[in-house]
Amino acid sequence: MWVPRVLRHQVEKLTRKDSLQEVEITETEITIGDVVSHRRINQRVNKMKVWLWCVAVCAVFTVGGCDTNNVVDQNVELSGHNWSYVDRLKAVVDVKDPSKAYAIYFKLRHTADYGYSNIYVLLHLKGPDQKKVVKRFQYKLAEPDGQWIGSGSGNLFTHEVPLLTHYHFPAAGKYEIQIEQNMRDNPLREISDVGLTISTY
Repeated sequence: MWVPRVLRHQVEKLTRKDSLQEVEITETEITIGDVVSHRRINQRVNKMKVWLWCVAVCAVFTVGGCDTNNVVDQNVELSGHNWSYVDRLKAVVDVKDPSKAYAIYFKLRHTADYGYSNIYVLLHLKGPDQKKVVKRFQYKLAEPDGQWIGSGSGNLFTHEVPLLTHYHFPAAGKYEIQIEQNMRDNPLREISDVGLTISTY
């Protein structure tokens, strides 16, 4: 089809203009997309930093011994570093589900001047039926050469030893637990503090 030269020139000019507009629009869309993508990447990086920070905090608490399954976690400082028979460590456990297994640990801290390489303690357990059970335990605190086994901090040495592990209370109800020192000496000297940890598995 024949088209006059002037009209053909206007059509070509219009076509070129539209093409330029299309190119400009396309370039603008790419620029915006790049900005959005950059922002999304930054958001993901920030979320990753927050997630890693949370993991690090949880790891610190886990390594630090923060156990969320602890039912009882207590320490008692002994006056004058003397542990008498009457100074029993006491705790109460309210057992809701007898099918759950429990771990009971005894904690002890003594000075370097403690006079023995071991310690005897009595575990007193009284259930909701008021029946009492008493068990005697001996724990080694030092090697034959006199080297203390526990972790040391200055003049103090710390021990955490099991009393009962994977233990099932016979029935639901409240149980009273008492720990009594059972050495010949009364008071037992150079005992800084004693503690008890009871947790579920």
